[in-house]
Amino acid sequence: QVQLVESGGGLVQAGGSLSISCAASGRTFSRYIMGWFRQAPGKEREFVAAISYSGARTYYKDSAESVKGRFTISRDNAKNTVYLQMNSLKPEDTAVYTCAARQSCSGIGCYTPNYDYWGQGTQVTVSS
Repeated sequence: QVQLVESGGGLVQAGGSLSISCAASGRTFSRYIMGWFRQAPGKEREFVAAISYSGARTYYKDSAESVKGRFTISRDNAKNTVYLQMNSLKPEDTAVYTCAARQSCSGIGCYTPNYDYWGQGTQVTVSS
């Protein structure tokens, strides 16, 4: 069982930066692939980024409104924590950001919401 608790959300102006964190319980954090998803009002939840067990591989949302190049996912296995550094934020990045954990996935498979554990989410609001 893994419990996930996000923190660090808030209100930021467009063009600004924000870092959110997700702390995991348990001693097996390094055995989970970690992901970040977001859900904006009236929209479906969407994949943002994921990171492999050691942090050697990262995956980012790939679309016209890609976060790649603006967001950076990282993890500290010693602290059981995964981070999402968000730069050059846009109003369309406004959403509830939720971290999730799963035991395995690879490549595009990590984009799907088939994660085993989910946090409660943290609100990120970007004002124009």
